[in-house]
Amino acid sequence: MTINASTGFFVSGTDTEVGKTLVAGALILKLRETGISAVGFKPVVAGTYVDASGQKFNEDLETLRIASGLNLHEQSLCRYILDQAVAPHLVAKANDIYLDSTIILGDLHSLNQKFEVVVVEGAGGFLVPLNEQEDLGDLAQAMDLPVILVIGMRLGCINHALLTCEAIQSRQLTIAGWVANTLSEEMPLLEENIQTLKDRIFAPFLGVIPTLPQQLQKPENAPYSIESLRFAAEHIKLPE
Repeated sequence: MTINASTGFFVSGTDTEVGKTLVAGALILKLRETGISAVGFKPVVAGTYVDASGQKFNEDLETLRIASGLNLHEQSLCRYILDQAVAPHLVAKANDIYLDSTIILGDLHSLNQKFEVVVVEGAGGFLVPLNEQEDLGDLAQAMDLPVILVIGMRLGCINHALLTCEAIQSRQLTIAGWVANTLSEEMPLLEENIQTLKDRIFAPFLGVIPTLPQQLQKPENAPYSIESLRFAAEHIKLPE
């Protein structure tokens, strides 16, 4: 496996709720299995929950923490944690918070000093606004990381995937690979849809994640379990 000198990947998706966190966590596990020190990172998260002890958490961040083998509060994986589960730039503006790409890039640089590989998980789709001037695509371009695209396999995904690939390539970023995630219900003609994507996406196919077994489904207001991440990791490969 060859990794960009900037030591990481940017995991993007065709939409929100397509499995970016599941794939990011699985990638981190696979990297760590090879002896590489890997960690997850989110530029911004929107949506928190309060657990039985009264502590506030974000599902994505907790999943990345579990995958990274970190103890609770051992390492900050995201500076901008917003409570409301809506578009980040909107909830940030409503709370008079400026999502500063310079600060985000600085946090990424700090993680790069501690870990060999940082797996950055985007928020929503590739062009979700970050602030009034920038979107996640601009941030990915500034990070200059190879992109791993997660495609949620449902009706409409072919168009979403091809448009996202065009957006990624328009920023002169490399698509290191793509993953087909089956979601909670398998779509009709799944294999035919995957083959169509293979025929049109000129980037390595890293695998298809089947629908998670019932016992591995993520509960509401909770992260993915380590068992769920291991299941996903078994069905994908690392970029070469």
